[in-house]
Amino acid sequence: MKLKLKRPLAFFDLETTGTNIGADRIVEISVIKLHPDGSDEVKTWRVHPGIPIPLESSLVHGIYDEHIQNEKYFKELGQDVADFIGESDLAGYNSNKFDIPMLMEEFLRAGVSFTLDARHFVDVQNIFHQMEQRTLKAAYQFYCNKAIENAHSAEADTRATMEVLLAQIERYENVEWEDKKGNRTVPVVGDVEALHVFTNLSKPVDFAGRMVYNEQGEETINFGKHKGKRVEDVLNAEPSYYSWMMQGDFPLYTKRKLEEIYNRWNAKRIAERQANKAAQPKPAEQPQAAPKAEYPKKEYVKPDHTRNQQYQNKPYQKKDEPAKPVNEDMLQQLALKFKKG
Repeated sequence: MKLKLKRPLAFFDLETTGTNIGADRIVEISVIKLHPDGSDEVKTWRVHPGIPIPLESSLVHGIYDEHIQNEKYFKELGQDVADFIGESDLAGYNSNKFDIPMLMEEFLRAGVSFTLDARHFVDVQNIFHQMEQRTLKAAYQFYCNKAIENAHSAEADTRATMEVLLAQIERYENVEWEDKKGNRTVPVVGDVEALHVFTNLSKPVDFAGRMVYNEQGEETINFGKHKGKRVEDVLNAEPSYYSWMMQGDFPLYTKRKLEEIYNRWNAKRIAERQANKAAQPKPAEQPQAAPKAEYPKKEYVKPDHTRNQQYQNKPYQKKDEPAKPVNEDMLQQLALKFKKG
């Protein structure tokens, strides 16, 4: 049984300064691009990590500071790596937990546009561990009956990984496997999509495993006090948890996936708030008051002060009138006025 490809499958391996995805750097990357017609092409890059290589790491992969002092930084090589991989699916040994998140971290740090959406990921280690429980060296010996020459060089490990997968497909043709629930299937087949499903049983959201999908396909926290809880439930109960993770020492790709979940959650919350607001009854409209009667406006007439101007600043003069003749009534009034009591 041969591996049937609908598009290229890029096997790759990284040698790094260490195993901390957020802090360590790539010093070597090798990619073997296997095409649907069976042909392959390989490219290997040495990378200046920008930080010293710890001795314990150099003792594993054999790359020391003097070996990369004249090499380019990943920000100068990243676009070439992305272009070579192109739209390929990805395969590696322990690639889901280490190589893919480490590579994505370098792409994001360098500002290189590279998406994992719509790709399939085949982790050869997961097939091996679930079927035989061994290391890469043992796997190569077990499946291919060979010893890895120049082990821990990126290209040698990458080619060994590719040969192991091809041998696994041949070995496990029609071999049943039983999952934790007792379901029996034939998982190792010559189909990348099926291998993707089988080697991603933990269903990581961010590859670093900080978030995983539950059986309902919902993102859940996979560490700490909220382990097992839906991410959206955590955001509802403790919104500050988002800020804590975004400011914490988490891989950039983990933060990107968390931001996607947060934006979706926040948009849903805004939509629900608007829906609740629209569903609330509107206050009753107050009856309009009857229009006030309009009266004609009185025309204002400025008072004319010149009319009495001729009387201003003149002393009062008593009018001369002829004296009235004394009569009987007048005499009686005078008598009453001066009458002694």
